[in-house]
Order: sequence, then structure tokens, then C-alpha cells
Amino acid sequence: MTDPGAISDLVESRLRDVADFPKPGVVFKDITPLLGDPAAFGEVVRALAARHTESGSRLDSVAGVEARGFIIGAALAHELGVGFVPVRKAGKLPGETVQRTYDLEYGSATIEVHADAVEPGERVLLVDDVLATGGTAIAAWDLLDDCGAEVVEFATVVELAFLGGREAMGARPVHSLHVVGGPGDA
Repeated sequence: MTDPGAISDLVESRLRDVADFPKPGVVFKDITPLLGDPAAFGEVVRALAARHTESGSRLDSVAGVEARGFIIGAALAHELGVGFVPVRKAGKLPGETVQRTYDLEYGSATIEVHADAVEPGERVLLVDDVLATGGTAIAAWDLLDDCGAEVVEFATVVELAFLGGREAMGARPVHSLHVVGGPGDA
């Protein structure tokens, strides 16, 4: 299934809204029903991979943001036949790391990768489950840049367009399979 509309419909059909999570007034878009459906999850991984295999775009690795980005990213790296780079919360990786701290609505957070996670010039696809305000995606992109990687795109399963993440990403390319509250990037 490579039709963007069909993929978007598939993702939408496997999302669960969770009211008042993680705080009152927030409606959380839960992708665990999608992850629990092997056929649907496979279609999502193949759709993300097809964007790069069909274009002939060379990728050296896929980086996934903790935690659901690990699930999607590792499956996508396997599908593409490339390595996987975990982007973790601070203090979770052994050995030498490179960190980046960024602001959140309610404070700040720090993410990290191993200092030797990527080679200079390595072409990396950055993946997460949801693009919301863009803070985590920008921090992860900049962190990989700090390590010498060439991040080619940020790919996500769900984009919450009403939160402005795509705009916050600036000139960084963004690809979303399903957009909530906006027209998408077809």
C-alpha cells in the first residue's frame, strides 16, 4: 500500500484518543493499537521505507527517538537494511555520549546519543511516532548534526498540525503519514 491517502486512513483507524493524558485537557494520540496490529504496522513501516527506496535516496542509518521512535525506527532500519541509532533520554546510554538540552512546555529535557553513533557525513533518517510542537524533533536533529551526521528528513507516523511542529522545524524536511488538524504533506 503506497497510496498516501490509504496509509493515512489506515493510521487513523488504528489511533486511540486518550483524554486528559498526560495532563488534564490534553487528548493523547496513542499508536499502541497500530503497533499491536502486525499487518497495519508492517504497512506503515513499508510506507516509510518506500519513500527512500523508490527515490533512490541513500541512507546509512535510521535514528529513533525514545521510546516509540525506537519501535518504528528499529523496524524501519531493518526494512531498509541499515543500522539503528537510539536517541535516548539523558543517563540511559553507557559510555561517552553527546547531549542536547531543550525546552518543553513544563521545563526542559536532555537527550543523548553515543559519541560514536554516527560517522561524519553519514546520511540519517530521523524517526518518531508523533510530531507535536517540534521541540524533541529539533533537538534530536541538532544533536545528530552535532555528531557530524547529515540528517535527510524527519519522518513521523502522526503529525498534530495544530501544535505547529512542522513550522517550528523550519527548513528541515518533514514527512508525516497521517496529519491531524491540517492538510498533510502528500
